[in-house]
Amino acid sequence: MFESVHDPVVNEVTSVSQAKTLNIVFVVFDDVTQLDFTGPAQCLARMPGARVFVAAEKAAPIRTDCGFSIVPTVTYANCQQADVLCVPGGRGVSTAIRQKTTVSFVRSQASRAQWVTAVCTGAFILGAAGLLRGKRATTHWGYTHLLPLLGAVHEPHRVVTDGTLITAGGVTSGIDFGLTLVGQIAGPHAAQKIQLALEYDPAPPFNGGTPAAAPAELVAELRASVYEAAASELEEILRAL
Repeated sequence: MFESVHDPVVNEVTSVSQAKTLNIVFVVFDDVTQLDFTGPAQCLARMPGARVFVAAEKAAPIRTDCGFSIVPTVTYANCQQADVLCVPGGRGVSTAIRQKTTVSFVRSQASRAQWVTAVCTGAFILGAAGLLRGKRATTHWGYTHLLPLLGAVHEPHRVVTDGTLITAGGVTSGIDFGLTLVGQIAGPHAAQKIQLALEYDPAPPFNGGTPAAAPAELVAELRASVYEAAASELEEILRAL
């Protein structure tokens, strides 16, 4: 659990308000995409009153998709109730969906959370828990066509809010989601201050971050080499739920 950050800018942001404690729970699993988790965590941890918990089934290092591991701070068994529940995505989603303990934990936490959220393919874990039915949602562009299998309606935005459910698109969208949620909870001033502290002012070197902007041949290459097979595997799992 992370409660205090020894950074003068963070402390100044946090001192804006003496808000009540806000429990933010991230669910992690092997082969999680680390930026799906660390992007929003970097934003939400700076919110007034925030306490961040990193929850996993066991108190053992979790392998990320980058080859290094992260250490959970709590297990499903001893995690506090989330005010904000966040489920990141990654290659490990296909396995996590089939883990009854993970899906049950997400469903239980979501039942009393103020906000239920996901980044990238983490949306499918929410869906496996029955939390996307009748909801507008988004996910990584390579998998958006699978959302209707879980009763969701795809909305093509980086961040989609439907009541107290927030989903974000692929990977970097998690930062946008984090700032969006800070704005909802602590107000635009706090969100903008955190954005400035993080110097989040994207200026990518190439204009190719979406299928609409990238060269068509590049989109086709990536679909063929990665996303067609991965989406097909995930679809098979979802249809078996």
